[in-house]
Amino acid sequence: MRTPDLFIGAVGAFVPPTVSVEWAIDRGLYSREQVELHELAGTAIAGDLPAPEMALRAAQQAVKRWGGSPTEFDLLLYASTWHQGPDGWPPHSYLQRHLVGGDLLALEIRQGCNGMFSAFELAASHLQAVPERTSALLVAADNYGTPMVDRWRMGPGFIGGDAGSALILTKRPGFARLRSVCTKSVPEAERLHRGDEPLFPPSVLTGRELNFTARIDQQFAARSPASIAMADVGDHIEEVVGRALAEAEIEVGDLARVAFMNFSREIMEQRCLANWGLPMSRSTFDFGRRIGHCGASDPLLALEHLARTGGLGPGDHLLTLGTAPGVVVSCAIVQVIESPTWRE
Repeated sequence: MRTPDLFIGAVGAFVPPTVSVEWAIDRGLYSREQVELHELAGTAIAGDLPAPEMALRAAQQAVKRWGGSPTEFDLLLYASTWHQGPDGWPPHSYLQRHLVGGDLLALEIRQGCNGMFSAFELAASHLQAVPERTSALLVAADNYGTPMVDRWRMGPGFIGGDAGSALILTKRPGFARLRSVCTKSVPEAERLHRGDEPLFPPSVLTGRELNFTARIDQQFAARSPASIAMADVGDHIEEVVGRALAEAEIEVGDLARVAFMNFSREIMEQRCLANWGLPMSRSTFDFGRRIGHCGASDPLLALEHLARTGGLGPGDHLLTLGTAPGVVVSCAIVQVIESPTWRE
């Protein structure tokens, strides 16, 4: 999807304190073999701080950096991957009450780890549909420190991290431009993250723990159609990125940085960078390996980190890329126009 004349006014991030993998090994939560295999260093843990509060803090930071009024937004999108609060309660209403008010459309997005890419597409369409609409607030947050999920073993090649993130997408000038966002689904692999678990009753109501590792291992052991379909996922990633590059009118060599999900080194190298012959030095692995895979927040946390620390400068392009259950492959290309005023 081409996104002409859409800018990023500001980005906000809330990342709680981190613990090291050594801390987890000492407590029997993680193994040294996993450290050697994946080269992850730790993860962010929020304790009992709710995900909506982390989203609010990230959004408040983004609005402050932006300089506009929180009541100016025409849309609020809240992406999440895990439970946010009491069942039946919409977490975006928390941000409406404490920040943006009620005079806008507000929605929650449950698109797994690719929720922010879906938010980009929906927000772009919403803003472009009506000339008077100017800005949207996109947020994501998760806290995996709950029963029924083990952040240290929930999926292959990553550790679950807690965080909140926020981005302001606007028609007004900003420090960066959203050049393109593209998505493709691979429904043939739908069962990969479902495994043989029943659709009803939902597992959250039966006390069954979320364990993507077990589900995926079971599918590959059975050589299911879903596991066979995953053999082509690299081709799907190349296709989606190729479309985004064409829409942004740049080449792979023009990418200053590439931000994949905060997964292991071998996944970053083999599933992402190897496709285009790019070195690890262009990745955000050194940043992500310390905070964990923070659900739908990963792309915004990478952008905020690079913009704040000078990892991206005027004219630089960032490719953010992710995969999610479904299976869904998404990416976005951002071009920095000028260094933000909040750069360190």
